[in-house]
Amino acid sequence: MDSKVKKVPIFFCLVLCVMTSIAGTDLVLPAIPQLIRVFHTTPDVSQWILSAYVGGNACGLLLFGRLSDYFSRKKLLCSALFIFSLASFGCAYSPSISVLVAIRFVQGIASAAAPVFIPGFIRELFDERRTARAIGLLGSLQALVPAAAPLVGVILLALFDWSISFKLLAILTAAAAGMVMIQELPERHHRHRSSGDFTSLLRNPIYLRYALTHALTVGGMITFVFGAPTVITLTMHGTLNDFIIMQVTNIAGYIVAANLSPRLAEKYGADKVIMVGTCLALSSAIALTGYGMLNGTGTYVLAALFAPMGIAIGLRGPTGFYLGIVISGDNNARGAALIAFFTFTMVTLGSLVSAEFITHGLMALAAFVMAMHLLSLLLFVMLPRP
Repeated sequence: MDSKVKKVPIFFCLVLCVMTSIAGTDLVLPAIPQLIRVFHTTPDVSQWILSAYVGGNACGLLLFGRLSDYFSRKKLLCSALFIFSLASFGCAYSPSISVLVAIRFVQGIASAAAPVFIPGFIRELFDERRTARAIGLLGSLQALVPAAAPLVGVILLALFDWSISFKLLAILTAAAAGMVMIQELPERHHRHRSSGDFTSLLRNPIYLRYALTHALTVGGMITFVFGAPTVITLTMHGTLNDFIIMQVTNIAGYIVAANLSPRLAEKYGADKVIMVGTCLALSSAIALTGYGMLNGTGTYVLAALFAPMGIAIGLRGPTGFYLGIVISGDNNARGAALIAFFTFTMVTLGSLVSAEFITHGLMALAAFVMAMHLLSLLLFVMLPRP
C-alpha cells in the first residue's frame, strides 16, 4: 500500500462502518417492548425483529465472503452500506410486523459486509503485532455501541416514536458509505484470488477450535442481552433504565479486558487467556441461573453477576478472533466471514429458542446461555491445538 496513505484515518473510518452495523441491533433494542404494543403482537414474535436481522447477517457473511474474490472490497462495502441505509428507511415506515421483519432480514444481509472485509483491511494496514492490538482496539471501540446505543435509543423513544432509531441508522450508514468512498483502502487484484474456500476451513479442526468457541461464547452473551429487556421489564418488574445499567457495567468490563487481552496473550500465551475467558463466562452464566432460581429481582445484583461475562468476552474475544484470522492465511476474508457466521448463527438460534420460554424469567434465559458457554468450554478442550 502507498506509504503516503494515512493509516489512522482509514482505521477509524473502518471502525465507524463496524459500529453502524452493530447499532442495527443495539439502537433498536429499547424499542422492542414498544413494538409489542404498536403492532399488537406478543413478546415471542417481537424477538423475530432481532432474529431476522441476525439471520440476514449470517447469510450476508457467506455471500460477501464469496463475492470478495470477484469484486472490489471497497465497492462491495460502499454498496452494502447504501443498501443498509435504504433498508433502514424501509423499516421506519413498515406498515406491519411482518413487513418490518422482512426488511430487517435485508438490512441484516447488508450489515455483513463490514465484519467480512474490515479484518482483512486491518491486517493489510498493519504488521502482525499491531494488527492484534488494532483488533483489540476495534473491539473496545465497537463495544461502546452496546453501551451507548441503547441509552440513545431510550432518549429517542422519550422524544419521538419507535421509527426514529431506524431513521438515525439510515443517516449514519449513508455517512459511513460516503467516508469509505473517499478513503484509499488496500485492494487485492482480482486475479490473485484467495487460496482455499469455506470447505477447507470447515475441515481444519484447529480453525474450528477458535471459530466455534468464539461463536458460542460471544453468541451466549448476546443471546442474554437480546432477552434481557423483556426479562427485566416483564418478569423482574424493572425498567429499561435497569437494562442500561446492566449494559454499561458489562461493556466497561469488556473494554478494559479487550485492551489487556493482546498483552496478556504475549505474556502468558493465547490459549491460557482464552481458557480463562471461557471459564469466566461460564461462571457468570451459572451465577445468573442461581440468582434466577432464587427469584431475584435486584437489577444491581443482575448487573454485578453479568459483568464478568463482559470481562470474559474482552479477554478471549480479540485474541481468539485474531488467531482464527491468522490460521485462515490469505483466505482471511472467508475466515472472518465464517467466524462471524458461526457467531450470528448461534445468536439467531439462541434468540429463537430462548423466545419460547423468555416469559419464564431470568432462570430460563440464563440456563440456556449457561449451556452455550459449557459447550464452548468442551470444544476448546477437545479440539486439537496448533
